[in-house]
Amino acid sequence: MKPVYYRLENSWTPKGGPNGQFTFTLLNLSESPLSGFKLVYTSLTRVSDPEACENAQFLRRNANFHEFSPPPGFLLAPGQSWIFTVAGLHRKAQHCTDGAKSAYLTLSDGTHAEVAVSDLLLEGSLSAPPPALLPEGSLDLPFALQPWPAEIDAKPGDSFPVVLYPQGASSDELISISTVISLSRRLFESDHSIFSLAPSPQGRALAFDRQARLDAESYRLTFASDKVTLSYRDAAGLQYGLTSLAQLLNGARTTKGRFRFPISGSISDKPRYGWRGCHLDVSRQFYPVADVKRLIDILAWFKLNIFHWHLTDDEAWRLEIRAYPQLTTTGVLRGPNEPLLPQLGNGAEPVGGFYSQDDIRDIVAHAQALNVEVVPEIDIPGHNAATLAALPELTDGQEAPDSYHSVQGYPNNALNPAVPLTYEFLEKVFDEMVELFPSSYIHVGGDEVANGSWLASPLAKKLMAEEGISGTFGLQSYFLKRIKDMLTARGRKLAGWNEVAHGGGVAAKDTLLMAWENPQVGIDLAREGYDVVMTPGQAYYLDMVQAEAFQEPGASWAGTVPPAHTYAYEAEGEFPEDLKDKMKGVQACIWSEHFLSRGYFNRLVFPRLPAIAEAAWTPKAKKDWNRFAAIVPLSPAL
Repeated sequence: MKPVYYRLENSWTPKGGPNGQFTFTLLNLSESPLSGFKLVYTSLTRVSDPEACENAQFLRRNANFHEFSPPPGFLLAPGQSWIFTVAGLHRKAQHCTDGAKSAYLTLSDGTHAEVAVSDLLLEGSLSAPPPALLPEGSLDLPFALQPWPAEIDAKPGDSFPVVLYPQGASSDELISISTVISLSRRLFESDHSIFSLAPSPQGRALAFDRQARLDAESYRLTFASDKVTLSYRDAAGLQYGLTSLAQLLNGARTTKGRFRFPISGSISDKPRYGWRGCHLDVSRQFYPVADVKRLIDILAWFKLNIFHWHLTDDEAWRLEIRAYPQLTTTGVLRGPNEPLLPQLGNGAEPVGGFYSQDDIRDIVAHAQALNVEVVPEIDIPGHNAATLAALPELTDGQEAPDSYHSVQGYPNNALNPAVPLTYEFLEKVFDEMVELFPSSYIHVGGDEVANGSWLASPLAKKLMAEEGISGTFGLQSYFLKRIKDMLTARGRKLAGWNEVAHGGGVAAKDTLLMAWENPQVGIDLAREGYDVVMTPGQAYYLDMVQAEAFQEPGASWAGTVPPAHTYAYEAEGEFPEDLKDKMKGVQACIWSEHFLSRGYFNRLVFPRLPAIAEAAWTPKAKKDWNRFAAIVPLSPAL
């Protein structure tokens, strides 16, 4: 690790401007004086008034990238500090991750030097530490099952078998056992294997009974002192039954009597919803293949069956498209001298990362073996700053509002529906995607296009006049209808965020929309005829803060989302009975702006991801917060 000779401390006070004020302190820990330098920091709390700073000159901003210089002639001697303030912020800072996420210096010779950054401090009021997020919990039945089953009538035993071994199993059943052995060993590397494919005198026999009359994805476990019988209908039900046995036995082994293994009785289980999803944004931060596969392992452990892979956004295009190699060269590399400037945690050193088509095939195969469907997302037409940096020919240069009035601070980040090359580009992208992803749906985003986008474009004006289109969202509807036709021609269905319905939307048939802005949106979409997945930020966005304390990390635009709220939230909400068939399930969303470390990831994702898994699987009447709190500490983490 290279030494860092400069450090940036930052604090926020509610005084100094309508949304408060940052105070930055740059310390020179090197042995040389600094002059003629510039300081860059990245922050989600953006500057909206460039004049509102003291003892510094604001130079430029691009989304979350901010560049300043000290006053003319300023010299920063070794051991000394430069202090400046920045007001004119677009919102108040509410938590410790709302300040600078990364920083670097551009020195007088044009080279760049890394600057270490601390979490944001709060001035002027008490900064209390975050509270405990889970009670100790309590158990009526001492069984370690996540999510809790639909029906359980089992008696705990006083002992447990060393292993479970198959009795009269078919080759498919043996393969499924082997898959769950590998899954549990990856997630709990130091724990004893749950199953043995060979008989053991210290084990208990595991018999299988395939029953066509059972529901899809369901299973039944029947316990006796000498044998466990697993009944199932399909491959998913077989895997879920084996996973439940692995959880039961692992919990009994590792908790010294708090959890036990059943000696008699039964568990009858099936999922509450067909769509039980988890989304991962890999554009803001890049996750290596091993991390993506481990997250899929965790989803399988919790009986989640959809991995929604958010592969493109303003910050990077992560999916290799061989027709356009520049997408994963120019379109992923962020750095001081790159077309994509540093954002959200990266600084002096350029950062990149993408998934090759071989990586994609490996990850999709890994998920398929665990009965997890990978649903890819390329976010269009908005959130395309990286795409347009890689392929500037997709713009006519007059598409969007300026960066101070656009979504998330990016100027011109939306593909122009009136540029013919846009459709040629996407046809080729979809041709390659359908070869890589066997999923029923391809997610096309459709969210957060700035109102006013394209309206200054001569090509867009011409198209609007020819087609009788009104406004930005009428253009978006026109664009997405063409995209839906492309997907239909390739045998795929369209999924998107709830804004796909704006401006007239697309045909509801074979369209699945995700309600993220608030729960009422989902009901409204269902009323318009769309199939809906509920993923409201107010409950299911796992980047949201879990407590109001300033020292709690995360985002806060959707409010405070403690695990108890995530667990208790009922996605069906006020859905009328005649619309409930339109609600296909629920989904967790992991947006990565704040996930600069594995520690932050695990702190924010758990225990809320298993809470959503229980909401997706367990009937409402069987949910119990205290029981959940007692079991969830056994969860695997990334």
